[in-house]
Amino acid sequence: MEVPWLLVVHGSVTALVVVSFLCGQWPIFEGTFIQSINHFLTFGAYHYLLRFVQSVCGTGARDLVLGVEGYCCDRPNPILQVFYVAIIGVTYFIIVQTSFEYIPGYYVSGLHRYLSVVAVAVGAILFVLTSFSDPGTVTAENVSQYVSSYPYDNIIFVEKECSTCKITRPARAKHCRICDKCVARFDHHCGWMNNCIGEKNTRYFVAFLVWHFLICLYGATILGFILAGELKERKIIYILTVYYGIDNSFSGLFPHVAQWLLAVHNTQILLSVFLAILALLLGGFCAYHLHLCLTNTTTNETFKWQDYIMWMKKENEAKADAAALKSNIGSANSDAHKAPPSKWRAFFMRSRTPSVEPVVKNNIYDRGMIQNLCEVVVPLSERKAFSRRKSD
Repeated sequence: MEVPWLLVVHGSVTALVVVSFLCGQWPIFEGTFIQSINHFLTFGAYHYLLRFVQSVCGTGARDLVLGVEGYCCDRPNPILQVFYVAIIGVTYFIIVQTSFEYIPGYYVSGLHRYLSVVAVAVGAILFVLTSFSDPGTVTAENVSQYVSSYPYDNIIFVEKECSTCKITRPARAKHCRICDKCVARFDHHCGWMNNCIGEKNTRYFVAFLVWHFLICLYGATILGFILAGELKERKIIYILTVYYGIDNSFSGLFPHVAQWLLAVHNTQILLSVFLAILALLLGGFCAYHLHLCLTNTTTNETFKWQDYIMWMKKENEAKADAAALKSNIGSANSDAHKAPPSKWRAFFMRSRTPSVEPVVKNNIYDRGMIQNLCEVVVPLSERKAFSRRKSD
């Protein structure tokens, strides 16, 4: 029974690292070891690596590492695109080589051999569309239409000129330092796509996320049915209970069934766990981006609103404290010639601090879920009215 415990430890450590890396900066994990692990993974490990390289190989090697970092993080490059293709290709190849021999099976029909090809092909098409389509580049020719289509809210978006492109930056647009261009309705720059996610390709990106979530869920489910079919066809439960006298209960059968599956079908188990973990991660990204689409918000705008609300809260708190201080000073001056209140009255008196004014997020681009979704599916720049619009 050593192998199952080894897999449990490995899975637990993997889950801890993944959660720490993706969620370590959330407020709920502030001051915990999850935040410490996240800091080490995102900053500390790289810092120590640079110090180690410099001490062992010299400053030249350190500059080489910094150059590689600049190429990977600050310039367009196909590294993650190639990595994605490798992950999909290798995973599907392993599934074909190790699991197609069990299709058709007791619970799985032969149709899934062909459905898997279609699923991977559709995913590849969405990947190509997201990676190589125009995200909505703002140019001198179309800037007036974009300015007219997306009004400024004068809160997180004000009219100003892009210092790099030398054109008016429309509301909801941003200049991507990696692609070196202004992108309309900018969401984020995706390294996996080697492209910005903007007004014109958000629909492909969300479809890519949803489809790959379904692919991973589909693959993990089919592999699970294959394993269940093998247990049924080989009568493992019957043999364990009748011939070996194992108690016919979950607690009694599980260790022995798990041991048999790990010994005979360890590849299918590892693949199903791998796909299940990917499905969970992609499911979270899908839910987040679907929420953005339904509320007509982008990732860039989410961060802008967070900064604005935090700044306004601090400003309102400062105003409330100043008003309270002024009120206290005024009351102290007026009460200077009065008899001091009794100790009991002073003890039970509460300070009348003005309440802090709540900060409300006013997203003027939110027009309701249906219209918001329509704006993602059919971008404003692809509608007939766009070409007729001119900025005032």
